[in-house]
Amino acid sequence: MQTTRTPGTGREARALAVAFGLAALSLAGTVSAQTYPTKSLRLVVPFPPGGGTDTLARQFALQLAESLGQPITVDNRAGAGGNLGAEIVAKAPADGYTIMLSSNSLVINASLYQKLNYNALTDLAPLALVASAPLVLAVHPLVPVKGVKDLVAVAKKTRGGLNFGSNGNGTSSHLSGELFRISAGIDLTHIPYKGGPPVIAALLGGELDMGFTTLISAMPHVRAGKLRILAVTTPKSSSALPEAPPMSAFFPGYAIDIWYGIFAPAGTPAAIQERLTAEIRKAHGSATVRTAMERDGAEAAWMAPAEFVPFFKREIEKYGKLVKLAGAKAE
Repeated sequence: MQTTRTPGTGREARALAVAFGLAALSLAGTVSAQTYPTKSLRLVVPFPPGGGTDTLARQFALQLAESLGQPITVDNRAGAGGNLGAEIVAKAPADGYTIMLSSNSLVINASLYQKLNYNALTDLAPLALVASAPLVLAVHPLVPVKGVKDLVAVAKKTRGGLNFGSNGNGTSSHLSGELFRISAGIDLTHIPYKGGPPVIAALLGGELDMGFTTLISAMPHVRAGKLRILAVTTPKSSSALPEAPPMSAFFPGYAIDIWYGIFAPAGTPAAIQERLTAEIRKAHGSATVRTAMERDGAEAAWMAPAEFVPFFKREIEKYGKLVKLAGAKAE
């Protein structure tokens, strides 16, 4: 007896098999998200222990461990300006068990380093922006200027311009100075240091005309009357120093801050990302997390993925242009 085969039956069977397979995967993902997490998590910090990012990460880890019901290990993976830790997270399984708390160095590095083994834009999923800290334009009290306008006037009259110190080549403080130079149309010579304390020491010793550094490192000397802050680099004044105007008051559009965000590997199931963002939001309001922010000179800020993802993309584009204009290169 000869069997009659209906045309298309094989194709339909394969299509049904694919459909059932996709449905099964979707169901598995839903079940996974509903039971998540079932084991401990790892929170990668791409900087050494003891710094502001590390302190903030540890407070978030404590709060998240309690709300998620699983322990969270803080894993410091310092190296290559934060790139080592970022690469580890970018290449980790996208299952929600590896996340990272990093700073805006992530978006600067995307242009500062010529060869990276990961793509910050496509390999990482922004979960939440949680804090922001200003940098400050600081001078020695004996520098004969009352404010930013006076400083610009002096720079324009000075043959060869003035100099400024930063926390290092390609850092936020370096790029703050370069943006000032470009915005004001003045000549400035960049003098890079290794971190904030040497910049402060050079300012106190009269070796620098001005310096861009973190608010937290400058404040003790401001209170002691040994430094003056002419402006902050954030779009608005800082609550810690409300008398210091923002640079944007003199140069519209000027905006540089050190922000902190939490990321997961790209491809992490949407439901798990949503769960993590919700729990991060709860932790964000805790007193211990807020205290850690204040200790690092930061202020609470919040962006969920709907806002953070496009912001992250704009930041990469902004710093890409600024790094190019500054001619900054990784040390």
